[in-house]
Amino acid sequence: MCRKVDGDRAKMKVFEIYEILDKIAPFETQESWDNSGLIVGSMQNKIEKIYLSLDVDSTLCDTLEENSLLITHHPLIFKGLKELDFERYPSNIIKKLIKKNITLIAMHTNYDKAHLNQYVAEKILGYEVVEKDEFVCYFLVDDRFESFAKRVADSLKLPVLKSVGKERFIKKAAITTGSGGELIPYIKADCFLSGDIKYHQAYEAMENGLNLIEIGHFESEIFFADSLSENLKKFDIQAIIANSKNPFTYKTQN
Repeated sequence: MCRKVDGDRAKMKVFEIYEILDKIAPFETQESWDNSGLIVGSMQNKIEKIYLSLDVDSTLCDTLEENSLLITHHPLIFKGLKELDFERYPSNIIKKLIKKNITLIAMHTNYDKAHLNQYVAEKILGYEVVEKDEFVCYFLVDDRFESFAKRVADSLKLPVLKSVGKERFIKKAAITTGSGGELIPYIKADCFLSGDIKYHQAYEAMENGLNLIEIGHFESEIFFADSLSENLKKFDIQAIIANSKNPFTYKTQN
């Protein structure tokens, strides 16, 4: 069962879980362009199990039990759909969810601000956050760039280490998991960790003396399920971590 209960008490309804999620990371704090909240299903659905994942793909969807709740970090639907072509993404996933009566909720920018960036900085990288500014968490490093970069790569299991920088000693670093390249002009640190860094964003950082470490979108946000699981346990809610797969593969060339 999704909640630790005695006997055969009634199954929880989606709205009961939604209220708890709203306490963990208020949905009203999401960005205006975001689509966090209920994506597929009904607030009145009775659920038997809760699954947590970064995204939802076909393989993951096939493993989910009927009458369940799936909570993802990324919304399956970001913009309005003009058609439902069940042979193509995301309509193919929507069809599977409806057929199995699976409710889908997304916790995206609201969860980034409240928990995920800090969780990765502290629980995964092992640094104490000293300042938070919306999507950015700052922490003290006091280490050479080379050894700091290696620690980051090892902690996040990065398949390759992409970095930019001139400063060889890092006093203070900042992190934004997922995609944070647009924040580069506003970072007040010696090094910025984020994913999806574009070519000209890297040039901007290099010319302005900001070190960068590309930490990958998937690699830096795969910890969403672990983080949310810990928060749900505070409300006596049990969930199954069933993460989606990285769409990218990495191969070394001989």
